[in-house]
Parts: sequence; C-alpha cells; structure tokens
Amino acid sequence: MESGSKRVFPFVLNLLAGLLVFVVFSHMRPFFEGAPDVFFRIILAGAFLSLSFVLKDRKNKKADSGLPMSFFIAMTAISLDLYLPTSRWIVKSVGTDYTTPMGLALDKLDSSLIIILTIIIFNRLSGGSLKDLRLQKGNLRRGLSIGIPAFAAAALLSPYLAKLFGASGFTLIEVLEWLPWIAVFIMGNAINEELLFRGLFLRRMEPKLGRSLSNLAVAIPFVLHHTGVTYTNDSLMFLAYLLPLALVWGRISQDNDSLLGSVLFHAGTDITVALALFSSL
Repeated sequence: MESGSKRVFPFVLNLLAGLLVFVVFSHMRPFFEGAPDVFFRIILAGAFLSLSFVLKDRKNKKADSGLPMSFFIAMTAISLDLYLPTSRWIVKSVGTDYTTPMGLALDKLDSSLIIILTIIIFNRLSGGSLKDLRLQKGNLRRGLSIGIPAFAAAALLSPYLAKLFGASGFTLIEVLEWLPWIAVFIMGNAINEELLFRGLFLRRMEPKLGRSLSNLAVAIPFVLHHTGVTYTNDSLMFLAYLLPLALVWGRISQDNDSLLGSVLFHAGTDITVALALFSSL
C-alpha cells in the first residue's frame, strides 16, 4: 500500500481520468456531438488501451496496467451504449415509445445489458475475472443484512423523496401499475452503475490509493456524471444527496468484497428516480 503524500498524485490522476470519461464523454450528456465526439472517444479509448499495454510490458512489477484497462473498458461500454441503436429497435418492436413507463424501462434495460456485457467480456479478454469486478458472493450474510433493510427503507421513503425532487402527482393505483417497469428500471440501473463504477475501479485503485481515496476517486465522477438530470427540480440538492450515497455504496462493496449489498441499496434509492420519471410522462 502506498502511504501519505504518495497517494495524492495517483488520486488526482485517476480522478481526472474519471471526470474525462464519465463527465466529458458521458453516455447521457456528452460535451461533444456527432463526428467530433466519436473521434475524441476513439482517441481517448486508444490512449487508455495503449497505456495498459505499455505498463503491462514494463519490467517494473509495480507498474499497474489494470487501471488504464478499466478506463478503456468503461469508455468502450458507455460509447457502445450511446451509439448502438438497439434501444430504438426494442422499444419500437413492442409497440411503445419513450413517453411510457414501459418504454423508459426497456430503454434502461437495453442500456444496462450493453454496459454489463461489455464490461464482463472485455474484462475477461484482458485477463480479469468476475472476482476482480466484485461480482461474487463475498460476505453474503453481511451484504444481505445491509442491502435488504436499506432497500426497504429507501422504498418506503421514495414517494416522499420523489415529490421533494419535483415529481408530478401520482396515485397508489398508478404505482401498482408501474411496478413491473419500476423493477426492470431500478435493477438494470443499479447493477450497471455499480459494476461500471464500484466494480470496475475500486479493487484496482485500492492498492495505490487505499480504500478511502479510492472510494472518493470513484464517487466524485459518479456524482458529476448525473449533472443535468431531468428528474429533479433542484440539481444541486440532488447531487448533494447523491454524494454520501455513493460513498456508502463504495464502502459497502469494499467491506463485503461484493457488489450485492450496494446493488440492493442502490436499487432501492432508484425507486425515487423511477417515480419522478414515470409521473412526469
């Protein structure tokens, strides 16, 4: 483990890389459009991939090729999600559109499958395992003992939080009708975001940064990745609400060496998002 001031430079470097990938080249609200966006994505992804090979070939055993590869995989996953037209095909094929809960849920499912499969496949091709992504049981009892109550508490609070974020009025009957699509939406989003952020990066950052700085280096890009979301009337309040949650999810995955607890907790909080989105349609 690196100590003290030796962690500062790697922390800043990884934080900047995370902001570049997840904020500048976000798959939801990218800074660039059209050909320039595609061009710069290819350049950046190529740079990360080349760096991972350079570090892997160095004789210095302390050189870490894993993090550049993680950034390359993340860049590839979100770029495929942004540019593949599968969501439009799926939504159209079932006779709906993006103005319905079903359409939004299917769009989220498509996005999640693209990101999850890309990460798993490219991680395996690069020599990684599911354990590297914390896709394992870990401390199963502890993960469930945290995740299930957290999910339940977040679910109970979600109608009040959704209204706090500016959700339109909705009735119990409407919520019951939305339940299948809420379930698809929250599980798809929670799994893909936990894997894309906590799973893909934390384990590989921890030897250089330690647990706390690794968690922070992942949490900040995760939070800023949500800048400009449309399901809240107060973006600053939402980001301030999201930061401690991101840090807690990171710590849960670290403590249990698994994404299970953080996915359950994350899914519970996403009920608020689903209610805010669906009620505005």
